Amino acid sequence: MKEYKKPLPEIQPWSKKFWEGAKQHKLLIQECRDCGAKIFYPRKVCSECWSPNLFWSEASGKGKIFSYSVTMAGVEDKFVEDLPFVLALVDLEEGVRMMTNIVNCKPDEVSIGMDVEVVFEDVTEDITLPKWRPVTR
Repeated sequence: MKEYKKPLPEIQPWSKKFWEGAKQHKLLIQECRDCGAKIFYPRKVCSECWSPNLFWSEASGKGKIFSYSVTMAGVEDKFVEDLPFVLALVDLEEGVRMMTNIVNCKPDEVSIGMDVEVVFEDVTEDITLPKWRPVTR
C-alpha cells in the first residue's frame, strides 16, 4: 500500500465502531434506543434527547446530494493532485446527512438531488474512508 500523506481521522472511543465498520466496507450510523433518532456523525449521546443509550446499525449506503462545492484551487500541496474535487453534503436514506467527497465522476456532472452510493477507499492498513459516487443505472 502506498504511503498516504493526507490528514487521517482521529479515532475517538465513541467513533471507533464507525471506523471499524468502514474498514469492513460497511457504513454504520448510530441510533438512539430511547427516542429512535438516527445519528451521524458519531457522538457520545443522542443529539435529540441527550440519552447515552445508543447503538450502531448498518446504513443502506444510498443517498442524494443535498449540496456541493467544487474545489478548483487554493488547497494545501498534499491535495493538489486531487484537484478539482467535489465536497458534498449527502442525505442518506436513513435521514442523516454526511459531509463527503463525490468520486468517480467529473465535477461538472454532479448535481443537487443526484442519487449516490457509498464506496470505500482503503487509505492505510488501519483507515478506510467512505466516499460517494453517482448511482449508475
